[in-house]
Amino acid sequence: MQSQAPKLVLASASAVRRRLLEAAGLQVETLPAAVDEAEVKLALKAENASAIQVAETLAELKARRVSERLGTAGSSGPFVIGADQMLECEGRWFDKPADLDAARAQLLALAGRHHTLETSVCVVRDGGRIWHHNARARLTLRPLSEAFIDRYLAAVGEAALTSVGAYQLEGPGIQLFQKVDGDFFTILGLPLLPLLTLLRSNGLIPQ
Repeated sequence: MQSQAPKLVLASASAVRRRLLEAAGLQVETLPAAVDEAEVKLALKAENASAIQVAETLAELKARRVSERLGTAGSSGPFVIGADQMLECEGRWFDKPADLDAARAQLLALAGRHHTLETSVCVVRDGGRIWHHNARARLTLRPLSEAFIDRYLAAVGEAALTSVGAYQLEGPGIQLFQKVDGDFFTILGLPLLPLLTLLRSNGLIPQ
């Protein structure tokens, strides 16, 4: 008899990441991690950590917290996926905007400039990291008028608050851009293809 595939857990409240996994045909349980991201970022910034180091640290920390919470022992626990993304523009780190005024300020700051999205995904099992992958995308917003930004935010509303940079590339946010270099899934916050390779090699999805 074929053994049951190990359970898969996403250590995130991100609806986008869950949709990506489910659209790929995976059954995944969502269990957000209790991590004070602002405190971690502040501490790492004081240590002169890079944006990708922050993303990797947070991705692993989220996955470890959830794995430890599930409390399995041995090599039978679920595979826990942690992911994080940092937006950096000219040395400045951006977080998800707290409100529409903050979203407007972010778009004004990014307009006409290049920025990078540093994305990390980590898989932890039984409290130990078994794999991670880092990826980068480089994006350029076109010059934007304040009137266009106001119309955009009026159209998308609070959806602008769900992503760093106040945009969703898969929606009306694509109108903000002049150029995009990088993997689509990385931009959405989950480097999916290398993750699927890892899951396939561990028997969670068919070869």
